[in-house]
Amino acid sequence: MNPLTLGVVVLTMGDREPELRTLLKSVAAQEGDAPAVVVLGQGAELPELPNGVTGVELPENLGIPGGRNAGVTWLREHGGGVDVVVILDDDGLLPRTDTLQLVQEAFTADPGLGIVSFRIADEQGLTQRRHVPRLGSSDPLKSGPVTTYLGGGHAIRMNVIDEVGDFPTPFFYAHEETDFAWRALDAGRNIHYRADLVLQHPRTAPSRHAVYYRNTGRNRVWLAKRHLPAALMPVYLTTWAAYTIKQKPPRDGLKAWWAGFFEGLRVPCPPRKPMRWRTVWRMTRLGRPPVI
Repeated sequence: MNPLTLGVVVLTMGDREPELRTLLKSVAAQEGDAPAVVVLGQGAELPELPNGVTGVELPENLGIPGGRNAGVTWLREHGGGVDVVVILDDDGLLPRTDTLQLVQEAFTADPGLGIVSFRIADEQGLTQRRHVPRLGSSDPLKSGPVTTYLGGGHAIRMNVIDEVGDFPTPFFYAHEETDFAWRALDAGRNIHYRADLVLQHPRTAPSRHAVYYRNTGRNRVWLAKRHLPAALMPVYLTTWAAYTIKQKPPRDGLKAWWAGFFEGLRVPCPPRKPMRWRTVWRMTRLGRPPVI
């Protein structure tokens, strides 16, 4: 059997040049065959990139899912038959030199594996709670099957994208990983969280993004409208509204969240393809039914 080939996609707004160079240096230091690497400038000029790295300047900021779609398209056209796409944040780095080799081995060993989620850790090696794709106070050093994955560092088998479709461009930012994960699970694919695949990333809060609250509210509704059985939609939305209020966001943030929530109700985001009830049961057995 021929070894699977990897491609790496990095999105950047052009404002993290030192961090981007550090990331690319860590990718170049990986053991094994060099992957195809493409950096996409989201409506921004790119700096001079290292040898072996291709830069593509997009005419505008397409958002996270739109940018990832552009990266996948480039790999299909120029990557030489990439089997697995690895997507990394431009301000992260791979502290180990065998990370991509471990990714390759994971997908080779399990043909049903669709997505691998990295562990995101700060400079001290600590993982924020929001970076563990499980409910409760789960140990971030414990690997295992999950129902979603982390946007900052993950890998997806290319034929899964063929099967379930592109990343949801209208989302622009927030919950695009959940949307894709639910479709992959409904297609029978597995998602694994791997604690040994580390992306070192500065400790941050998601609310640093100006569109965080509005897009979070809107995209939660779109998730429900696109993928949940009708009986679960009100449960899911009520749960998340209650959770958001309990978190006590700033007044302006809560106002933006509700504005996004009602935008999601008002504006369609097709297609609607409710997941099967056996997928709901599968997610429940994995500890995260699609209502929380």
